[in-house]
Amino acid sequence: MERGKELRVVDFMNSKKSHSIQHLEMTISQLEKGEYDHFMLKEIFEQPRTIRDCMRGRINIEENNVVLSGVIDNIEKFRNARRIIIVACGTSWHSALIGEHLIESLCRIPVEVEYASEFRYRNPVIYQDDIVIAISQSGETADTLAAVELSRSKGAFIYGICNAVGSSIPRNTDSGSYIHVGPEIGVASTKAFTGQVTVLTMLALNIAKVKEIITQKDIEKFVFELSRIPEKIEKILEMSDKIKRFSRIFTYAKNFIYLGRGFSYPAALEGALKLKEISYIHAEGYPAAEMKHGPIALIDSEMPVVVIATKNNLYEKVVSNIQEIKARKGRVIAVVTEGDDIVSKMADYYIQVPDTHEYFDPLLSVIPLQLLAYHIAVTKGRDVDQPRNLAKSVTVE
Repeated sequence: MERGKELRVVDFMNSKKSHSIQHLEMTISQLEKGEYDHFMLKEIFEQPRTIRDCMRGRINIEENNVVLSGVIDNIEKFRNARRIIIVACGTSWHSALIGEHLIESLCRIPVEVEYASEFRYRNPVIYQDDIVIAISQSGETADTLAAVELSRSKGAFIYGICNAVGSSIPRNTDSGSYIHVGPEIGVASTKAFTGQVTVLTMLALNIAKVKEIITQKDIEKFVFELSRIPEKIEKILEMSDKIKRFSRIFTYAKNFIYLGRGFSYPAALEGALKLKEISYIHAEGYPAAEMKHGPIALIDSEMPVVVIATKNNLYEKVVSNIQEIKARKGRVIAVVTEGDDIVSKMADYYIQVPDTHEYFDPLLSVIPLQLLAYHIAVTKGRDVDQPRNLAKSVTVE
């Protein structure tokens, strides 16, 4: 293109095509590691800021209300939805599982969570009064984009949750929300996960308000607690050196099991995925109660078991699961609530996280799991930012 002349975009047949210009809102510092050894560690430590950015303009200054324009502009769609289907892949699928818990608990709408790669190759039953939520960090995930196109052909209302502005999924949905966490360079997703969970939380609260299912007092209580999550994550990040020290002990491991119940089960899945992705140690996440249905056969003195045992209505049951592991000489790394004096005494190692409502537990409990995976991988000499065989965005089948 010559200076001073109009930009001309053509296809392979030299036919002129229309184009649009979008300005990226980012700074050079977002693309540099700065004081950190890896982009992944930088992005883990950015999460207090990125969650605040995600909530900015959506939670009002009095912290007693939450508004997503994508919901408000389509109130009748959400008020009359028969069902919500969430399609996603990988880490986004784990955030979708948390979204399922949130929406069903707060909004009383049935939710189905689907792997986009499976959903697109079935002949799924989709009604015109269904809402399909597509979650993708890049907005370019091939399977999720195909699931969006399939759902659109069936007449469903499509809502996108993405990070990359102007990407394919936002352009092909009826409405949606950006997570606004900034560019994520590390292949293993960290801040995008917490951004997605934050948007799903605000989405559930907004739908519940639209449907008049929860009171204004409850909304204020939840919004206030959500607004405190960033400062609580800052406290957890202060324990990075502690996690680094004991993580060295587990570099020998060939396998890990991660356990959680309720809202913590998807966080356990995400913790296991992070370890697999960057350390190349085989890890599996399970609902803690399912351990007795097979995985307990694997427990011995060589098997590290990571248990999310924060204080909630399933706490006593998780304590029972830990007792079963210890009886078989399993080595337990526990994520516990500050002040816990039961699990912290039973576990070989424990990480304390601040108390919060169980709806927000995953936003806190996933942070030590990200740090654990990172420090184990670094100790093993892995390339944590560019793990082998993985791509940041899966744009092909």
